[in-house]
Amino acid sequence: MDTQAKLELLADASRYDLSCACGTKGGEDHRKRGAAGLWLYPVSLPRGGTSIMLKTLMSNACANDCRYCPFRSERDVPRCTMTPEEVASVYMDCVRRYGVFGLFLSSGVIGTPDHTMDRMLAAASILRKQYQYRGYIHLKVIPGASDEAIAQAVRLASAVSLNVEAPKASYFRALSAKKDFERDIVRPIKLISRLTADGGPYARVKQTTQFVVGAAEEKDSDILQTTFGLYRRWGLSRVYFSAYQRGLGDARLPGERSAVKPEDLLTREHRLYQAEFLMRLYKWDVGDIALEPDGNLSLTADPKQVWAQRHPEFFPVRLRSAEKEALLRVPGLGPVTVARILAARRQGGIKALDEVGLKGARLDKAAAYVTDG
Repeated sequence: MDTQAKLELLADASRYDLSCACGTKGGEDHRKRGAAGLWLYPVSLPRGGTSIMLKTLMSNACANDCRYCPFRSERDVPRCTMTPEEVASVYMDCVRRYGVFGLFLSSGVIGTPDHTMDRMLAAASILRKQYQYRGYIHLKVIPGASDEAIAQAVRLASAVSLNVEAPKASYFRALSAKKDFERDIVRPIKLISRLTADGGPYARVKQTTQFVVGAAEEKDSDILQTTFGLYRRWGLSRVYFSAYQRGLGDARLPGERSAVKPEDLLTREHRLYQAEFLMRLYKWDVGDIALEPDGNLSLTADPKQVWAQRHPEFFPVRLRSAEKEALLRVPGLGPVTVARILAARRQGGIKALDEVGLKGARLDKAAAYVTDG
């Protein structure tokens, strides 16, 4: 294959990994095809606004047996690999032609984790040194990579990620017989956290991760508990969730035999994002997230609504005097609306929610939980 043909195949293959700043809505990310057949993804800029990012694999050849992955070693699919020089050259061409903001580079395992990391790091090094590129690079850390390779990735990248995949070793064993949860996942995530800790030389580098939801029939309670720890104990910037796509995996995978409907799995992914939002931005404790008796989130109502329904004693919240934290417990009120309410109170008062721009279904939802007293 020529470089363009490789890029089209590898950029398309990268769509299964969401561990970058691409958004999700209704179970689909906001990616779009560029003029050259490349997949371009939205990314939030550090100073506000959005731009687009090129996302690609270096190779879809893989020595691993991840049972949920369409590119696992046992599958017979077209394979190709770009050289570090090809990755760097293609990316800089995209910068010039399409004005892309950054590069998200991942890869299948080419032989060994460190051999793969060497090639990815070489591509990043060429961009930094030969092309003098100072922009955004997100590098995916390969499970099982050495401490030295991880440290080099942190030095070269703007962000790094390693997919946690499952919340516990017991679930993880259903996903792979080759990888070890503690050695290949937990250990490197902890190392990255130490290297990028506040006050350290690499504090500017962000760390993200991703769960594969539904592949091992794990419980939301376990995913949320692990997510809470990743934020509070290890300081990750974002945790992502990707609903398992049935039909792509090994027939032995629990998710392949599950009776859960695909549309319900996408709803489950959406509920996990809503719960994650409450923990990350509202600073809810994991114990505040209401679960069903089976340990999963409700599919019929969002976590905030469920909490409100189970705590009638907390409501109604006083619009004119309630603290910020109390207002954020009201279904339909988010950080932006609450900030407007507090600003309106400082500027002379507020009598009704429609005075701060709330309308439609969100207004109807919130109105049931507030009083103007």
